[in-house]
Amino acid sequence: MKITTVIARFLLGFIFLTFGLNGFLHFIPASPPSGTAGQFVGALFVSHYLVPIFLLQIISAVLLLVNRYVPLALTLLAPIIVNILLIHILMLPSGLPLALIVTVLWSVVFLSVRSAFAGLWQQRVPPQGLRQQSHGVVFRNHQGGTYA
Repeated sequence: MKITTVIARFLLGFIFLTFGLNGFLHFIPASPPSGTAGQFVGALFVSHYLVPIFLLQIISAVLLLVNRYVPLALTLLAPIIVNILLIHILMLPSGLPLALIVTVLWSVVFLSVRSAFAGLWQQRVPPQGLRQQSHGVVFRNHQGGTYA
């Protein structure tokens, strides 16, 4: 399973590094999609909405490739992958196979680091009070009493 996880992490990182860099360098020739998908992607492109998305893809991909902060990388990629899936399910089904492959790769890597997300699955978290630290400073209140 460890080898599978490493391969999945590298493939996921490579895919997002490639497509993230392509967003800036345009080295993969592609014609714009037609119909609703074309209008949607066109609006994202013209509004520069895709610039931070491509940056997040590149940052996450580098984190995955160097095996540092993998849970953070997965957290940053999760909403991007959901949007990729929704675009391909609802508007552009031709790209759905790659979107599903990316989802499976993300899931494999997620399962390998799921313990990092354990806190998210707590139904209730006990409240924690503010801790007071004195640091050796003594204060006087208006009634003449002291407290640290």
